[in-house]
Amino acid sequence: MDTGMDIGFEHAPVGLAVTRERIIEKCNARFCEMFGFQRDQLVGNSLAMLYPSRDEFQRIGEIGNESMRLSGRYDDERIMRRATGALFWCRVRGQTLTPDQPLAHSVWSMADLSDNRPMIGPGAGLTRRERQVAMFLTEGKTSKEIARALGISPRTVETHRAKMIHKFKARNSADLVARLAGMPV
Repeated sequence: MDTGMDIGFEHAPVGLAVTRERIIEKCNARFCEMFGFQRDQLVGNSLAMLYPSRDEFQRIGEIGNESMRLSGRYDDERIMRRATGALFWCRVRGQTLTPDQPLAHSVWSMADLSDNRPMIGPGAGLTRRERQVAMFLTEGKTSKEIARALGISPRTVETHRAKMIHKFKARNSADLVARLAGMPV
């Protein structure tokens, strides 16, 4: 018999997943629907399958691990990948259940931001590094902060920003961030 807690987990309006060492242990219906997989295709598999690249899975894991080590929580907005290969913006929130080893056992909520941040036109052609820079730009991070987080130079961040301005046909950095955030321009 389902308890209220089980029903709440299964029918939450956002995707929920419980992971151990970044392997999906349990997920709800919305999580499956959002990513386009059947539950049995997700449970027992790595979250890596939901990232645009293996490198992004690794790098965001390192960033999340450090944040969770400090506060027990992590959140960002990033580009994820559906079963079809389509990319989409996703709001991610995590809570560790094991503070001394943050990713050993965690609970995650994920919300599809596609309605507000569509990945269409030039945006769908971002490189792996441009997606990483875009994630931090939409959080309001400076080039120096982005460079520190990604282990690259601020000049390299500016190069990626300039390429995205061109790809999105943005007038300037503020216009780029608005376009990345799905705001009308």
